[in-house]
Amino acid sequence: MIRVLLADDQTLVRAAFAMLVGSDPGMEVVGEAATGLEAVALARSARADLVVMDIRMPELDGIEATRRIAADEDLAGVKVLVLTTYDTDDHIVGALRAGASGFLVKDTRPADLLAAIRTVAAGDSLLSPGPTARLIARVLSTPSAPAGPGPDGLGMLSERERQVLALVARGLNNTEIAESLGLSPLTAKTHVSRIMGKLGVRDRAQLVIAAYESGLVVPAGGG
Repeated sequence: MIRVLLADDQTLVRAAFAMLVGSDPGMEVVGEAATGLEAVALARSARADLVVMDIRMPELDGIEATRRIAADEDLAGVKVLVLTTYDTDDHIVGALRAGASGFLVKDTRPADLLAAIRTVAAGDSLLSPGPTARLIARVLSTPSAPAGPGPDGLGMLSERERQVLALVARGLNNTEIAESLGLSPLTAKTHVSRIMGKLGVRDRAQLVIAAYESGLVVPAGGG
């Protein structure tokens, strides 16, 4: 059973999501938060497996709430799936950097939301390669963008690991990476895990950020 916490400042949105999540026999809603502060507190008290997190909320926005959840050792197993109004929302990159495992636009189909919850709860990241690439390209091209690890930051990776990281950044899953490189899915998964360890990131979403920030992958039209 996937324990889901819903964080959104709009009561009707939370109610709709609660009905949808509650309709799935493999999920249950363990709490609803109207602010970022409530989301962090409920993530601790309700022992949620996953938080569906809106970005724009009062008191504490979804990005900072995500950062606090990701930084809390007691909440190490809690995943965050960020919701945004548009896939061009610049805050998505900040949410991914803060520790979110993926994002969805609010007008996504109900079945897709449930599938996304299952994906993220299982430990995978939910990244739509097109929008993600456009977002990262635009945000990282701005003067105020934080510096990434740089090309030298990937020096600890082997050539094979660089190949795997590049494919992760393109949105491929482990099975697709294995097929592309002629590996077994287990070997691909092992490579991904080792890359995470070497780069000190917690999931595939942050691997994507690292790949683009380092210049290993350049989005089409992004420079």
